[in-house]
Amino acid sequence: MLAISDLDYAVQGRPLFRKASAFISSGWKVGLIGRNGTGKSTLLRLIREEIEEGANDASIRLNKGARLGWVAQEVDATDDTIMDVVLAADTERARLMKASETETDPDKLGEIYERLTDMDAWNADTRAAIVLSGLGFKPDDFYRATKEFSGGWRMRAAIAGVLVSEPDVLLLDEPTNYLDLEGAAWLEGYIQKYPYTVIMVSHDREMLNRSVTHTLALEHQELMITPGGYDDWMKLRAAKTAQLTAQKAKQDKDREHLQAFVDRFKAKASKARQAQSRVKMLEKMQDIAIPIAERTTPFNFPAPKGKLAPPMLELENADLGYGEEAKILSNVSLRLDPDDRVAIVGANGQGKTTLVKSIAERLPLMTGHRKASSSLKIGYFSQDQLDELTEGETVLDHVAHALPKGTPQSQARSKAAQMGFSHEKVETNVEKLSGGEKVRLLLGLMSIEKPHVLILDEPTSHLDIDSREALIYALNDFPGAVLLITHDVYLAEATADQLWLVNKGKAKRYDGDLRDYKKLVMQADRA
Repeated sequence: MLAISDLDYAVQGRPLFRKASAFISSGWKVGLIGRNGTGKSTLLRLIREEIEEGANDASIRLNKGARLGWVAQEVDATDDTIMDVVLAADTERARLMKASETETDPDKLGEIYERLTDMDAWNADTRAAIVLSGLGFKPDDFYRATKEFSGGWRMRAAIAGVLVSEPDVLLLDEPTNYLDLEGAAWLEGYIQKYPYTVIMVSHDREMLNRSVTHTLALEHQELMITPGGYDDWMKLRAAKTAQLTAQKAKQDKDREHLQAFVDRFKAKASKARQAQSRVKMLEKMQDIAIPIAERTTPFNFPAPKGKLAPPMLELENADLGYGEEAKILSNVSLRLDPDDRVAIVGANGQGKTTLVKSIAERLPLMTGHRKASSSLKIGYFSQDQLDELTEGETVLDHVAHALPKGTPQSQARSKAAQMGFSHEKVETNVEKLSGGEKVRLLLGLMSIEKPHVLILDEPTSHLDIDSREALIYALNDFPGAVLLITHDVYLAEATADQLWLVNKGKAKRYDGDLRDYKKLVMQADRA
């Protein structure tokens, strides 16, 4: 279906691909993995032929006649309905439907209807309703104007459009960034059953383990495709590294033995020919290269100052919302103890963020009580804070502002280095940072206060798999409490030991684990 052969490509002189090759067969579900900045999204753009210059000719070949589908950008905020834009995403169907209304030639009209029948065009609205429901839209939303939805929901509509069009090769770039846990669970099942080829960039470990048939890894400017999900690839890579390490150790021993013979007998006439033959053997030896593992800077959340007695924080009979009339959650009674690890679940729009904002005192209670120790410190992170960084200021400026007044600049630089910012990067203006670097900065600034509780609202959307792994280690080492909202099942399962469910205007403890909750979601009247 798709062949990549000896691909060479560089951006501003920095090579992303060197003699990279891979072959993808029809029907494969492929997870494209690699660190942030290695070129995964660039590869998708090369496949789509958006990049015309720089790549060597004929390095990427798609089967003749195969239709490509991808999410180009979010849907515009217009008067068009969600259903309209989803159906319009299948441009061939839209063109043929329009032609069927104007074509008068019986033969051409017959060809049009034959093609429409082949692509099941008459059931497109039903397929669209199924996909939209799976992605979290309610039936009443289908015929609302796109301008009534936020950018995140319009991006979901864009995803729905490409899914409904069912291209021969479906390209997805981090689709779960725009979905809640429920939507991600639905998409996982959809990809498994998708009848054609899928190539998906993702850092969601569970998604990669459960929905793909092959893993395409981009490392050291090369591509390697292997059967199975992410964990299968990790095992193969570890085995390959172990094999190369053993081979290199043997080669080093052989080289040492040959060199010792040469050094000992090169001046002895009777052994000169034997010594020379060993010199030739040394020259012909090809070095066995072991790929150097790239290091991920760890996250660090210091222990809070002073231990607080339980309950550390309580909400009692609280109504939560915005203003006097926009009530989102009612009669909430929850408590948080010093060592609690809680994942908050519930569909987008149910009030998860409203709950954590109220707990963090970023939103006043409408009614009820919030009880907390006067010395309680809360560290709060949300995606909205990415826009709160001060444009024009550097990483070092932000770190210096967060430290006590009068802190030497050398200490500020040291603190920034602990967050993962090099000597050069620390002088970079924050608007030029990548999404992952902004997350690192915000989490680092939050940790300076040594909070008793970490509230993290979707912290992983811009982090690659290795950085997510580092975050898991840091959260598990943190001795305080954690409240987590995430669509990353692997992260939630690795760090949380209890669930709070936000649903239908209520927030309460959920007696079950994430597997139980996913079963509940998939059995609900949603798909």
